[in-house]
Amino acid sequence: MATSNEVLGFLAQRRSYGLKEVSPEPIERSAIELILQAATLAPSHGVTEPWRFVVYSGEARAELGTALVAAAQGDPFQEAKQRDKVWMAPVWIALGMQPQPKNPEWEELAAVAMAVQNAHLMAAHLGLAAKWSSGPIGTHDIVAKTVGFEAPTKLLGFLYVGKPAVTPKPLARSDWQSKTTWKE
Repeated sequence: MATSNEVLGFLAQRRSYGLKEVSPEPIERSAIELILQAATLAPSHGVTEPWRFVVYSGEARAELGTALVAAAQGDPFQEAKQRDKVWMAPVWIALGMQPQPKNPEWEELAAVAMAVQNAHLMAAHLGLAAKWSSGPIGTHDIVAKTVGFEAPTKLLGFLYVGKPAVTPKPLARSDWQSKTTWKE
């Protein structure tokens, strides 16, 4: 079992990689399966497990690219950017939330965020690069429909995954103590 300092060291090494920092080289399906398995170990209030995933790899990314271009709604610069970006990472995982009426939506959203953090940590453990990408085009209704997320399921963006193409820079974080107040 890892020591507390080893766990903290591992957490400090996790990074979000920009698309230009990810190799388009294919990765093993077994790695993605481990990433998704880790995601589903996240907590959720009442065990609602609101996360939903759709994995795009290989030529299936063309379908995703077409949806992203349509969501760019006639902006030529954005259309070209969206068409090309799906080929920059070998795997794109659509991140969905299917909320349950018994919980406030923010709790379901928090559960999905914890699932994505677990996925990101597993990717880092496997030596892979990843990033949660969202925004108005990546979460557009056209894209949500393409990935199969119909209301009440919401598209929250994509976790793209690949091999790192760069050595990550050290992460600068402020000291946890500067953001903590103790009341004893």
